[in-house]
Amino acid sequence: MRIALFDSGLGGLTVLSEAVKQLPNEDFLFFADTLHVPYGTKTKEQVQRFVRESLDQMLTENIKALVIACNTATSAAAEELRKECSFPIIGMEPAVKPAVEMNRDTGKRVLVAATPLTLHQSKYAQLVSRVDDHSIVDSLPLPELVTYCEAMQFDDDVLTAYFNEKFAAYPLDDYGTLVLGCTHFPFFKPLLSRILPKHIEIIDGSCGTIRRLRHVLDSKGLLDGQGRGDIRFACSSQDPVYLRKMQQAFDLFHSRESHEDRAVHPANELKVNG
Repeated sequence: MRIALFDSGLGGLTVLSEAVKQLPNEDFLFFADTLHVPYGTKTKEQVQRFVRESLDQMLTENIKALVIACNTATSAAAEELRKECSFPIIGMEPAVKPAVEMNRDTGKRVLVAATPLTLHQSKYAQLVSRVDDHSIVDSLPLPELVTYCEAMQFDDDVLTAYFNEKFAAYPLDDYGTLVLGCTHFPFFKPLLSRILPKHIEIIDGSCGTIRRLRHVLDSKGLLDGQGRGDIRFACSSQDPVYLRKMQQAFDLFHSRESHEDRAVHPANELKVNG
């Protein structure tokens, strides 16, 4: 049986990379809803419908758990899917809680970068309200990053100009942590770590999400460890060109993560130094 990971496009590959590291004896299905990418600019109702349609396709495989490797899809659809599915469903949310804990006593603020839909969902507002007791969290929508990632646009000059424009309104010396609240965004960690002030920690939720997955599988007796680390890629458009791009993007990210020095925060959030 396979563990399924789902996203609208390439972003969830960053979560798959972490899953392969933490669960090397499991097999995986990665499904991208390429007919409807990106999700971050869609309505909640649209995303719910797209996720259900994608799940119908994933259920043709023998899966034992589903990771919604997309903050937007999690906020829009995870709660309803859990009511309907018998297997575990693990969602994602921006790593606001560990970021607030890191900065509560430092006098620094937290900046959360995500898609517009994630930032506008009540789930995100409730999360911030619950953990941000010092009112230190600010939000920054970066929908264009999903488009850049899907196009495999990682040119430093293009992206540096983009980030300079987006961060211009934020006094970066006031911030201690940047939270990457979209699974596409970790593709840009190396560049961000070079252009942001050195004191800013860059974190995302992939490591904690897969630790949660491992715990849930173990508690339900589903962590059999009989797999070989096999990965099957699939997409809603069934486009062979996109399937090759998925493999290329995964190899790029996973190889970089495997060979670069990484610093893991005590709250199990990942920082990559470019």
